[in-house]
Amino acid sequence: MVGPSLTDEERRLANSRLKAGFVALVGLSSGLVALQVEPSLPQLAAAVVGGLLVGWLLVWYLSRSFRRAER
Repeated sequence: MVGPSLTDEERRLANSRLKAGFVALVGLSSGLVALQVEPSLPQLAAAVVGGLLVGWLLVWYLSRSFRRAER
């Protein structure tokens, strides 16, 4: 029988990177959408920060939901 190819530490690191990448993707996506209306620099920064916050909230919610489903 073959065991897992990743250690627990490697799995935690990969999950952290995946979560960070997802948050960054949502944040940058909101910035790109905001660019379509030619925002000022503070407005663009607010869109990116808002997107990062939304991305973090999504990751938090999904992580919580998956932990409940595993029980």
